Amino acid sequence: MACILIPEENRVIKDNAEIGAYLKPFGIWHERWALDERVSPSAPADEILAAYQPEIDRLSEAGGYITADVMQVTPETPNLDAMMEKFKSEHTHSEDEVRFILRGTGLFHIHPPSGPVFAIQVEAGDLINVPKGVKHWFNLCADKSIRAIRLFQNPAGWTPKYVKEPVSVYYKPLCFGPAFVQGQGARPASPLGGGVEGRFKV
Repeated sequence: MACILIPEENRVIKDNAEIGAYLKPFGIWHERWALDERVSPSAPADEILAAYQPEIDRLSEAGGYITADVMQVTPETPNLDAMMEKFKSEHTHSEDEVRFILRGTGLFHIHPPSGPVFAIQVEAGDLINVPKGVKHWFNLCADKSIRAIRLFQNPAGWTPKYVKEPVSVYYKPLCFGPAFVQGQGARPASPLGGGVEGRFKV
């Protein structure tokens, strides 16, 4: 289940209703979707997309998304560290970033126009969006593994547009869990994709 980490306030939010309320002013939404009772997270991409077609259709109608795919990275993914370097520096996109997590855990840091930087930790069953133009960056958690459904407004997908003076260099990608140390998780050090298994038209 998702949680929000706010380093400057030494605060963690884990309640779903509180998470939604905190994210709403930033245009970010979070939902929980069923997993194994619908389809195995390890099923082939076409089966997963078919199983979640009602949700994909609903989001597509609301957000203008025209393609969906399933992506996966694991520690065995070739050049994983080099690939993740592209996403762990602060950047924006020209379209929304929409992810439904099937397996694994990741950390989206959000740098809003006002207020403190915060991190959204997502895991299996979490749906999250990062609106276009929002400054953010992404890290995998310790298992370096994630599988997710992605939705796109542009069939070609998106590329990151990097921020000239990224604040991401001041934040540790420390996910909440057994390794999290209260008062240290993702705290600033100074004053603050993967393999695509199948893409389909929505």
